[in-house]
Amino acid sequence: MTPLCSRLIASVVVLTCLACGAQDPPKAPPCERECQDAVALRALREMAKLVYNLKLQGQPVGPQDATTPCPLGGQARVFGEAYSNALQGSTEVQLSYVFETCRYLSRDDEPGENYDMTLDGTLSQVGTLAVQPTASTALVMASESMSFAGSVYDPPLAFNELECAVSLGQSGNSLAGFICDREAGLEL
Repeated sequence: MTPLCSRLIASVVVLTCLACGAQDPPKAPPCERECQDAVALRALREMAKLVYNLKLQGQPVGPQDATTPCPLGGQARVFGEAYSNALQGSTEVQLSYVFETCRYLSRDDEPGENYDMTLDGTLSQVGTLAVQPTASTALVMASESMSFAGSVYDPPLAFNELECAVSLGQSGNSLAGFICDREAGLEL
């Protein structure tokens, strides 16, 4: 093979490789109302979990009442009862979360796990929180009037619902129920 042929073949290989690498990354699928509601529910559940972990995790059992600033402004209060069951590796809860302009941001490689949300309202939570692999989370959560303001998904989509009723059940990693009278659910 002549040096000219070798250079031509090398040039073709280099150009082919450059063309392959220059492709745009795949775009996220569209996120319609059902998808947006699911991400908003994820935000609500994860914000309640954050407040619980910040203020109640590791505290003595019994009556609870604690307030914490939210990561990006506002505050949240959690109060009620929490009791551990060492044999099952779980915690039984009857708690209320009061979100006051509580803002939290989540960024992830998965488009449906991204949100920048501010919550206002009270959420009740009753059931079992798994602490050990021997237990499974089983919760009922409800709010007569929760306000959501912010964005969901990636690329971000505006999500603003005022005084919205929420009723949810969590079984293991499945969360399902209603947000603003619309059926919604997701896997956590």
